[in-house]
Amino acid sequence: MHVHVCEYLYTKINKQPNDSFGETPAGGREAAMAAAVVRYGIVGVGMMGREHLHNLAHLAGELQREQSVRVRVTCLADPHPESLLLGLRLAAELGLPAPQTFSGHRELLNSGLCDAVVVSSPNMTHCEILMDILGFTRPHHVLVEKPLCTTVQDCKKVIEAAKQRPDILVQVGLEYRYMPPVAKLIDIVKSGTLGHVRMVAIREHRFPFLVKVNNWNRFNCNSGGTLVEKCCHFFDLLRLFADANPVRVMASGAIDVNHKDEVYDGKVPDIIDNAYVIVEFDNGCRGMLDLCMFAEGSKNEQEISVVGDIGKGEAFVPESIVRVGKRAGGRDGVETVNADDDRIKYQGLHHGSSYLEHLNFLSAIRDQGACSPTINLDDGLLSVAIGVAGQLSIEKGRFVTIDEVL
Repeated sequence: MHVHVCEYLYTKINKQPNDSFGETPAGGREAAMAAAVVRYGIVGVGMMGREHLHNLAHLAGELQREQSVRVRVTCLADPHPESLLLGLRLAAELGLPAPQTFSGHRELLNSGLCDAVVVSSPNMTHCEILMDILGFTRPHHVLVEKPLCTTVQDCKKVIEAAKQRPDILVQVGLEYRYMPPVAKLIDIVKSGTLGHVRMVAIREHRFPFLVKVNNWNRFNCNSGGTLVEKCCHFFDLLRLFADANPVRVMASGAIDVNHKDEVYDGKVPDIIDNAYVIVEFDNGCRGMLDLCMFAEGSKNEQEISVVGDIGKGEAFVPESIVRVGKRAGGRDGVETVNADDDRIKYQGLHHGSSYLEHLNFLSAIRDQGACSPTINLDDGLLSVAIGVAGQLSIEKGRFVTIDEVL
């Protein structure tokens, strides 16, 4: 997403007319603006759910100083008591009022305690939860963690249900767009500095998958597969930089190092830990992902290269720098700039991108549909479709067209 668009959306929070999501005391427009409340519920209070709690707490503190809108986390839902306990402990540590807790998302919806729901439960639960939210009488706006769903069919099911609910905003949590060096590179590409983009390459060299509740992320049937679970972020970025839609995918990958000695209920994990993925787009651009999940000895976790017919741009995370050079200037003409965003008040697990994601989501809510979420359901669908095509390509040993999976 463009940094300038983020700035525009953020200023919209402070310029919104008198509308309140909670009770508004008497006292004129100023009092109403100060009292406007957006109440959040979090479904799934594991690692990512608590990361959202961190971000919302920092966002609430910043907005309280701005006196523009109040943000409150009013309820948590999770079937695992230990996760709920950890969520309550974190809320207390962050100085938040104790949220109400529920063992399931339906109880949370029935409570009437929230206006917006963050869905950060395990991947395989997303479809059912989203369908229940979209089918609930009272509207709840939704920020759903990536991937949107684990299958293309489920993504389409959610999209069709969402079409019947124009009163509900759904944003997909593909927050890597908001990482400052990535956002800076997006601006550079959109400005035309590099010319017509012909090639995009993304390298993620990182640590293995973390341990999750009941080890759900060790199996393709739960996660959608590594190329869906983890790499939907990068397929979203490939589409964004290419400014085109995918046509076909070729991938090679395997489980070569990680998780091979793990056994759960008699089953060995089947999630791949490395892959190369080539994506061809309908405008002739090509993209490539280089994934390795046993590469802890890397200075940068993500390295992105975008090459046009005029120049080349690169972004590095977490080093948070961007390099830009023109063909005419050669190596000596390459410029390096730092990429920062002063709006970020909490770096968290994703270098401030989750904080900016919440700023964007809140702006869309406050606009009451006048401004759609920047990352929508179609973005979520196509990021999953590329991953599914990649997984199928590894299985079949051939190119897979997007039409085959869509």
